[in-house]
Amino acid sequence: MEPVRISKLMAQRGICSRREADEYIARGWVLLDGEPVTELGTKALPHQHISLKPAARQTQEQRLTIVLHKPVGYVSGQAEGNYRPAASLIRANNHWEGDRNRRVPSERDLRSLAPAGRLDIDSTGLLILTQDGRVARQLIGADSKVDKEYLVRVSGELDERGLALLNHGLSLDGRALKPAKVRWQNADQLQFILREGRKRQIRRMCELVGLKVLGLKRVRIGRLKLSDLPQGQWRHLGKGERI
Repeated sequence: MEPVRISKLMAQRGICSRREADEYIARGWVLLDGEPVTELGTKALPHQHISLKPAARQTQEQRLTIVLHKPVGYVSGQAEGNYRPAASLIRANNHWEGDRNRRVPSERDLRSLAPAGRLDIDSTGLLILTQDGRVARQLIGADSKVDKEYLVRVSGELDERGLALLNHGLSLDGRALKPAKVRWQNADQLQFILREGRKRQIRRMCELVGLKVLGLKRVRIGRLKLSDLPQGQWRHLGKGERI
């Protein structure tokens, strides 16, 4: 077996992101088989044990993860044109009253919060913003297996063949889409469950089978549900809450 950079192994094992791993190594917070690692680029064999010192674990516990009900008209990431970023909603007056954690992120916190996955400007629903590389990797890493559930109001006719294609058989930008789970929720609304997030994927899928999307709402990411979080409001990811 060939040795691999410790930062890569740490990311693969879900310990932290590669960037965070380099930060922890530089601070001497990473242990390889119980011995401190201090040199960036150090390699290890895949069977070797990697752990963190308490200071690193404490730092991870302090990293924020925010659950937001994004309204239409906000972009997920950086501001675009006249459209504001979703993070601009993370203010005291939008803090959900049902959140037990009453901490309001500082301006410095907000600058380091990044969306773990996109939600189009004309879509609403569950958006996660985080400082934690472990959360980001779980949701948007190349090997992510986290389901995302959407309710999609449509117009147009959809026959059985079209519904079958939505489930599996469509391609976007010359690449086949992964299998999805798509079914009718009611007379004009479809339920989509996906494990990937191509740009405007659901809208483009619907166009390919002759449907027009009238409204799109993400209601679940993994085990995390939007539930009764009001539109435009946010809360902290609770301790012990898993995605």
